[in-house]
Amino acid sequence: MNPFIFPKESNSLVKKHLSQKICQALEHLKTDSGFTLEKAIHSGLKNPDSAIGIYAGDAQSYQTFSPVFDPVILEYHGGVENLKHKSDIRELDLPVLDPEGKYILSTRIRIARNLKGFSFPCHMTLSHRRELEKKIIMALSCLKGNLKGNYYSFEHADKKELKQLETKNFWFQKGDRFQDAAGINSDFPKCRGVYLSFDKQLMVWVNEEDHLRIISLEKTSDLSKVYNRLCQAILSLNQTLAFAWDKTYGHLTSCPTNIGTSMRAGVHIQLEKLEQKKEILFNITRACNLQIRGTCGEKTKIENAVFDISNRQRLGISESRIIQNLHAGLLAIIKAEKSI
Repeated sequence: MNPFIFPKESNSLVKKHLSQKICQALEHLKTDSGFTLEKAIHSGLKNPDSAIGIYAGDAQSYQTFSPVFDPVILEYHGGVENLKHKSDIRELDLPVLDPEGKYILSTRIRIARNLKGFSFPCHMTLSHRRELEKKIIMALSCLKGNLKGNYYSFEHADKKELKQLETKNFWFQKGDRFQDAAGINSDFPKCRGVYLSFDKQLMVWVNEEDHLRIISLEKTSDLSKVYNRLCQAILSLNQTLAFAWDKTYGHLTSCPTNIGTSMRAGVHIQLEKLEQKKEILFNITRACNLQIRGTCGEKTKIENAVFDISNRQRLGISESRIIQNLHAGLLAIIKAEKSI
């Protein structure tokens, strides 16, 4: 009998794919760090409205519990059988999308990374979080040129400085109830912080949902410039940090939705005409494998005709191809907006 009872109203992918047979095969297994199936699915058990419902506690989770992770990943990401993920972090030179700034208000590209040899955030002790933070701060201190900046610890930084970070959206809040049930919020705000470059165009979140969220951003439509800055930061950090990697699933993250490139590249774009003809916009984004979110992100409304448009694919596609697809899609969207 399956010892894990999901709420009747739950439609999560983990509920769908965790059969009694698979559960019996996995329920007594542990990774080397002691992570279990029960811990992996706790968030899905506690939250009936979970879409996915499973988190990884370490890199080994994806192998130890592969009978449930694999079908969840296959359904979410689609068409990735016999996959060998290939990373391709290289600088690009694409034309500026909206030189006059009529449509695109800002560009933001982020990737997630977890360090090899450490448990992921939902399965970390406070001492390991502290050790990890020190290691990351040391690596960040080696960034040079336009990447150089300061690290602001949520524990120790000046309260006025932290308030300014929060006001300017450079700060991250304690995770939501899904992350909380997974254990990601443990010890918050200890061992959390934000690295911010002096020009405010590179940001690194430490110990949020993943060990690192590396973010390049600016209020322009120069997709190449924003992406190339991110590439420089990743390549620099790669010199001192080793990241969790799998030959099939690429960069490993706490949530299986982010594996592969772990990249979300997107823009805030104002589309006053297409807001009135959303079907045209939806057709373009579907064709270009793009995703539309609300003005303030997932599960938020569209305000003042400002859409958050980003890549849909993260697994089975390279980083540079994601940027090229986004660029082509946004060109098509702007052309459609102008033609109405």
